[in-house]
Amino acid sequence: MTFIRIFLETLAGVCSFFLTFIMVYQIVIGFFGFKKAKKDYADHDPESRFLVLVPAHNEEKVIGDIIQNLNDMDYPKELYDFYIIADNCTDNTAEVARNLGANVIETCKESPDAPTGKPIALKKALQAIGDYQDRYDLMMIFDADNLMDTNMFREVNSQYLDKGKPDFIQCYLGAKNKKGVVAWFYYTGYTLTNRFFDLAKYRLGLNCAIGGTGFAMTTSYLYKRGGWTTMSLTEDFEIQVEATLEGRRILWNHHTRVYDEKPTSLLASIRQKIRWGQGHWYVALHNTGKLFRALSAGRISFWEFLSLLTYMYSIAAYVVAAVQLCVTTALCLVVPGRPFFDISLSGLLVGGLLFGYTYLFLFYVADWMDNHIKFSIRTIPVMIGGFFANLIVGLFNEIVGLMRCGDQQHWVKTEHAIEAKSVQEGQMQLHGKAA
Repeated sequence: MTFIRIFLETLAGVCSFFLTFIMVYQIVIGFFGFKKAKKDYADHDPESRFLVLVPAHNEEKVIGDIIQNLNDMDYPKELYDFYIIADNCTDNTAEVARNLGANVIETCKESPDAPTGKPIALKKALQAIGDYQDRYDLMMIFDADNLMDTNMFREVNSQYLDKGKPDFIQCYLGAKNKKGVVAWFYYTGYTLTNRFFDLAKYRLGLNCAIGGTGFAMTTSYLYKRGGWTTMSLTEDFEIQVEATLEGRRILWNHHTRVYDEKPTSLLASIRQKIRWGQGHWYVALHNTGKLFRALSAGRISFWEFLSLLTYMYSIAAYVVAAVQLCVTTALCLVVPGRPFFDISLSGLLVGGLLFGYTYLFLFYVADWMDNHIKFSIRTIPVMIGGFFANLIVGLFNEIVGLMRCGDQQHWVKTEHAIEAKSVQEGQMQLHGKAA
């Protein structure tokens, strides 16, 4: 019995240390997100040549909007080309895109059992285009449901030229929709991380996260890698990790936005986040050893090592918290007369205070500074309810994702249907007003 008690107390201590470290780290990083966001690069005349790729699988409902958006970009037409990648489409995506004058690359599976998804579509498109490394300076990727600020190419061009031509630039990740509890929770998460995670890390000279859309990558680095080679379900996170391990730079741009359509149903959200969990666990588990070797070889700094390691395993917080709860309960059964609340009450109080700061307070600060939306007490019940619902759903997603992380072949599509008009009347009017 003594051995069991010691084991449980040790395990509880390890879990507590992990959760405390993750929370303290994020709080410290977040301090650097409070300052008003000002450009730290000079404006440059258009010079960089852009290759824009838009993977699309059965996106006939929304593909016309992004084509119109790309045609309306405030950038010389001779300096950018965009291609719609109609990937294994069974609808009229390719036909709609061609009728609107877009360049279309159609890709299909070699066999019924062949893997499919965004990474494979990107790989095939680059092979079809050919000499992209000679014709373009930067490649940008957008999802078919996206819209973007028309100044995006100008801002990326200026930052790219002014900052010594970094390998990656990730733009602000906005939302096309936030109505409904599910979409609202996505909105709160991205609003928080844009300012208090990515902008904060950029100010500290650390690599930001690559968000899967609205990011630029140098074609020279892409060509050196042999084209698009990251094939996990989270190809964005995978290329972020690989680039960081090589000592590459990933910058953040807070001054131009891409607007992504968020799921509105709980089932669609669960499917999407399980896919993200599968990919994240896979990339983290397969690159931990490489991360330590990169540190020992001097390819990355200790702070970059710590930043990436924390991000890689922040996904484990849900699982670790569940383990800690189970261990705490077990200790109450093993140790006679040891009430549950004597063990956990102080932790609950501290956790409640940290929740109020890192989730409620920081979100409202970010929403005001970046979106000019004032605090409303009516949103607090939704925020709190959504948070605790996310704890349960998040735990389920991450456990299932961990169990399935060996499968990186089956990609599940998220349906899109929001028209551009609703965005133009809402989120996109915020352009140029960010604090």
